[in-house]
Amino acid sequence: MVLEIISPDKMIFQGEVDSLQLPGKSGSFGILNNHAPIIATLQAGTVKVQQDGSEKLFEISGGVVEVVKNKVIVLSE
Repeated sequence: MVLEIISPDKMIFQGEVDSLQLPGKSGSFGILNNHAPIIATLQAGTVKVQQDGSEKLFEISGGVVEVVKNKVIVLSE
């Protein structure tokens, strides 16, 4: 699936990923390929991205995530 992590200033990350874990307002949750469409609010925390067998970490201070048709957009504050 394609992931974009965008802040007001710049594109933080863009690329194909295997899975990710997000800090949701009601608790951490994961997104896998072919996930159902969802829009959720995020709290400050770490976005954990699995890509080609390695893990990448991105710190955010909150935001919103949208998942539609294997495209994930994280709008971070």
